[in-house]
Amino acid sequence: MSSKLRLFTKRFFIYSNVIVVFIFILSCLVPYLNPQTWWFISFFGLAFPFLLLLVIFFLLGWLMILKPRLALISFVALLVGIKSIAVFFAFHNPRAFNYDKEPGTLRVVSWNVARFIELKRNTNKGSETRLKMFELLKQQNADVLCLQEFHTSTNPEYYNNIEKIQKELGYPFYYFSFDEDGDNHYYSSIIFSRYPIVDSGRIRYPRPTLPDVLLHADIKVNKDTLRFYTTHLQSLQFGKNDYRSIEKIKAAEDSLLPSSRSILSKLKRGISNRSIQADIVNEVIGNSPHPVLVCADLNDVPNSYTYFTVKGDMQDAFLKKGTGIGRTFSGLSPTLRIDFIFADNAIKIKQFRRVTKKYSDHYMLVADVELKK
Repeated sequence: MSSKLRLFTKRFFIYSNVIVVFIFILSCLVPYLNPQTWWFISFFGLAFPFLLLLVIFFLLGWLMILKPRLALISFVALLVGIKSIAVFFAFHNPRAFNYDKEPGTLRVVSWNVARFIELKRNTNKGSETRLKMFELLKQQNADVLCLQEFHTSTNPEYYNNIEKIQKELGYPFYYFSFDEDGDNHYYSSIIFSRYPIVDSGRIRYPRPTLPDVLLHADIKVNKDTLRFYTTHLQSLQFGKNDYRSIEKIKAAEDSLLPSSRSILSKLKRGISNRSIQADIVNEVIGNSPHPVLVCADLNDVPNSYTYFTVKGDMQDAFLKKGTGIGRTFSGLSPTLRIDFIFADNAIKIKQFRRVTKKYSDHYMLVADVELKK
């Protein structure tokens, strides 16, 4: 009887290992399959970190019980997924960020500021957080700010955030997409600079995606010109009910199907529409006449079609100088690195930092770069 139980247990773990490896390999294929056609496989990309842990678990488990031939199942899977692993985890020793800028260095900040939390002038907690966010920006002493989900207003009852950043933080130059909405409120991405902006432009993403924009500003730094892009790709548009459903699923308080139907629908729409936007970004960046820096909230993880398409051959500042997983979104899952600073190969990334203050629901990214000579 015990021999039958051992045989059953062994087969169970072998079959489980094979199934996990199969799904893991599918997740590694996600960056190469356009979600317009393969949206259902794109879901596996979101599960990549957890699938990776399971594959490592099986690998170590077989080695511990002296079954190296069975460990090969997971080992081969890890080799197949090496490119996905390489963009998921940064293998550098943690270093303190040196706030004293070296000569010739340009400091860049990218941050989804979530409308600075509070829109209307008042003295409540939201306005206090807004002031802390401005102080945090000031502390970075950056040369260029690329801010997503930025809000400003010319209505005196609301905050004019452009004016405050220009006058109090010392950024005389900026490029912003003003879209009249009848209420003197403006919402988009924005680029601030302490160096002159000599050219700029905007591309609005087409329907059916949300009307986000891709902005660029050509910034004259001494004798050189660098092109900065900033963008915010389509979010999942989760509302309070969706987050409550996610918590119910986590706690197994409700049946899976009713709670997940709306979530899966929004995931599908977001993944599919971001692929349209990513293709546009890739094409536009490829036509730049100047060295390029991209500061973006992609709303997608590294193991995705969006990330690989936008990044192309550029450097990921976090992978160059960061450590660990590099989470940038403070909600849902500790694996969500969805904000990025990319630089083309004419630019050297000298240092990088995530500022993990929970003022916005995204963490600030800071990088020091210089143009290679």
